[in-house]
Amino acid sequence: MKLYTHPLSGHAHRATAMLSLLNVAHDVVIMDLQSGAHKQPDYLKISPLGQVPALVDGDVILRDSTSILTYLAMKYDADRTWLPTDPVTAALIQEWLATSVKEVFEGPCGARISKFFGVPIDYDGAVQKTNSLMKTMFEPRLAQHDWLVGDAPTIADVANYGYIAAVEEAGVSLADYPDVKAWLARLEALEGFPKIQSVAEIMGTAA
Repeated sequence: MKLYTHPLSGHAHRATAMLSLLNVAHDVVIMDLQSGAHKQPDYLKISPLGQVPALVDGDVILRDSTSILTYLAMKYDADRTWLPTDPVTAALIQEWLATSVKEVFEGPCGARISKFFGVPIDYDGAVQKTNSLMKTMFEPRLAQHDWLVGDAPTIADVANYGYIAAVEEAGVSLADYPDVKAWLARLEALEGFPKIQSVAEIMGTAA
């Protein structure tokens, strides 16, 4: 199994975290995004949109972070704790996966890539979306429950963690959302769960 990734990508962190949690042996290929390695013909055969992460497991090629989570949970978690087979639970997880690739992408992710990577995204708008998302979805749920779905961590939590955990570095405070912060801490306390690295750490600018 081979994972194509980059430490700056919150999407790629999802796959990295799941592989670590399930202790699945794999090779890691760090894509040099700055040089455009993700847009080269060989990689575009794996990920036609030129994005990370991508996972290759024999004949299986997956180019989407949430599809990778689903695949790993179904193939390598025999107890099906990360993606339960119960229809209602599975459907609720899919709702949160959808949130991770839309609302979380537009809010916390948008603020981060606007601040650090010069992507032409409205930073103030992304901050507003982040606060709205925390107030309407995450804080109310996590004020009553430890996890986004059910009574144990699932791929819904893994999918939503990265960009929310990194958003304060982008200047968006989570001080008003103590239950969200407690949820992030619970995930980071799980055995095998890798905390997302800061941009400062990765770029070598940490104090």
